Amino acid sequence: MKIKKLQVKLKEKTLVDIDFDIENSLALVGQSGSGKSLSIKALLGMLPREMESLIQIDSGFELVAGKSVAFVPQNPFTALSPLTKIKKQFFVDDAKLEVLFAQVDLELELLERFAPELSGGQLQRVVIAMALSNEPKLLMLDEPTTALDPTTRILILKLLQKLQKEHGFKILFVTHDMNSAKSLCEDICVIKEGKVVEYGKMQDVLQSPTAAYTKKLIEANFANRNFRK
Repeated sequence: MKIKKLQVKLKEKTLVDIDFDIENSLALVGQSGSGKSLSIKALLGMLPREMESLIQIDSGFELVAGKSVAFVPQNPFTALSPLTKIKKQFFVDDAKLEVLFAQVDLELELLERFAPELSGGQLQRVVIAMALSNEPKLLMLDEPTTALDPTTRILILKLLQKLQKEHGFKILFVTHDMNSAKSLCEDICVIKEGKVVEYGKMQDVLQSPTAAYTKKLIEANFANRNFRK
């Protein structure tokens, strides 16, 4: 699918003006304030009222949040009620729920618990299961591993890779973490101040970045240069 134009404005000021393709899995990378979160909010129709967006998309399906498009937020607590049992927050039958929990490697007994009783990794798996429940064609991820410890982060990224192979959805992964981006995505789009500064295959960009901004991101994330492996 091609995002031919994604523009976000606040009054007369253009905050984001980018374009990119999502062939299989794309990481939208940039530091805080680069415009990456605004971009994903625009695609999901979640911008504040005072902001305007212009989006032109060429794809084989319509982007509809909760149907063809699913979203996994940075903080799973924002997607879950702390006062309702996990089971009651899914809108599928018991048989489908068992399948979903098996796919994300969670025990069924967790369905009877409340969100505050689960670990961060368990909560993120619950939210991923929710995202899969509508069989999306595009999965959008907004820094889903930021709050996790290194071991759990790796497990979640491996789970997402496995699920993509099984279900065939495309991935748009918004992150500032080049290491996680490398682990999950084939392509990368680096943005700065709402503009694309680097775009291409992940390994090509990591090995031979052309923008000074990209080089700084790589140096900050790969102190030992192991991205070349």
